Amino acid sequence: MASAGTGGWWGRRGGGEGGRAQAREARAAAQEAFYELEETQREVQLAVETVRAAEEGPTAQRALADLAAISGRVEQVTVNYLAALDAHNLDSETLDAGTAAQARRRLEDVKSQLGSARAELNDFLRRLQPTVEHAEQQLMRVTPAVEQAKRALLAATTALDGARGAGLRADDLAARLAELAPELGRLNEGPARHGVADTLRRAEDVKQRAEAIAADAGQLPERAREIDRRVASLRTRIQALETKAETVEPALSELRRRFSTACWQDLQRVPDQVAEAGRAAERKLAEAARARDEQRWADATAAIGTVRALLETADGSVLAANDRLRQLNEVQHDPNREIERARFAIRDAQRLAMAGRSAPDPRHAAPLDEAVARLDRAVATLEAAGRHPDYWHFLTELAAVRDTAARVIELIREDLGGHR
Repeated sequence: MASAGTGGWWGRRGGGEGGRAQAREARAAAQEAFYELEETQREVQLAVETVRAAEEGPTAQRALADLAAISGRVEQVTVNYLAALDAHNLDSETLDAGTAAQARRRLEDVKSQLGSARAELNDFLRRLQPTVEHAEQQLMRVTPAVEQAKRALLAATTALDGARGAGLRADDLAARLAELAPELGRLNEGPARHGVADTLRRAEDVKQRAEAIAADAGQLPERAREIDRRVASLRTRIQALETKAETVEPALSELRRRFSTACWQDLQRVPDQVAEAGRAAERKLAEAARARDEQRWADATAAIGTVRALLETADGSVLAANDRLRQLNEVQHDPNREIERARFAIRDAQRLAMAGRSAPDPRHAAPLDEAVARLDRAVATLEAAGRHPDYWHFLTELAAVRDTAARVIELIREDLGGHR
């Protein structure tokens, strides 16, 4: 009996131990399958993050939607796996053979579920691979683009420091550079936060703006020197204007003394106009100098432009007075010279109008006939004026005659060009 009892006890113990061993083997296999599933999940997650960072549009959205559906099923399988692990203590010596067998079957079923889930993830990864490769190519563009933007920012900072070292504040450039600081922060956050397309656009924008700042900073010393040269040159021109303005009154005095009122009346205000322009130019030049000292370059440039315009107007007025005297002296000395100039212009136009024709085109003949009549009237008026002819009216009439002849010639040539 003792022998039989002992033998029965060992038989039951051996059968239970074998069942527990098989269950533990099933548990180990399930754990291995779970680890493999986790590894595949990490691969899939990395691929999806790559797509999410680099791709925009329906492809990425569809990939994320597919992953969400698969992840739900994987999560359920994980829950089943953990429940199977927690269902029984396979290391307990009191676990009977029936329970061990039940645990083994449950773990084997979970292992099969884990394998199916991994296979589904691998299939998803295989289908996603072309999109992942495209996304990786896009991401490869990000690093050099961001590095270029950062190098441009560094160059801009260096150029700005150089300008300041030359005694130039460059406050506007400093403000423009400060505006790029938030953009640099976004670049550092990378495409995972902002996407590849936005990151590339931002990197190019930062690069271009930083390069512009660096270029402007590099040009600042020369810009300052150029404004200094212009201010000095304009100051010399203002001084020269004062000298030239001294010739206006003598010219006007001679015009009044020798010629009729109609010849010089329109020049009466020239001295005042020149003086006013000179004073305005001096004020504007002082503004330009202040703006340059305060490094308001745009204001300095604008003021310099105004000074130049004022001086050109004043120079023109001085020239008009002196040129009027010269022209009137010449025509008074020899009116026939101006008459011959006008007649030559008319004859030249008439010859061209008759070239290859038996009769001129009325469009050409009519204004030339009127020019001839106008010339005759001007000559007759001058001859009838006596001691105080209106030489200026005579000169303006003959100038109008020459202009008419020139317009007719231009019209004829346009017609000839159109017929070629």
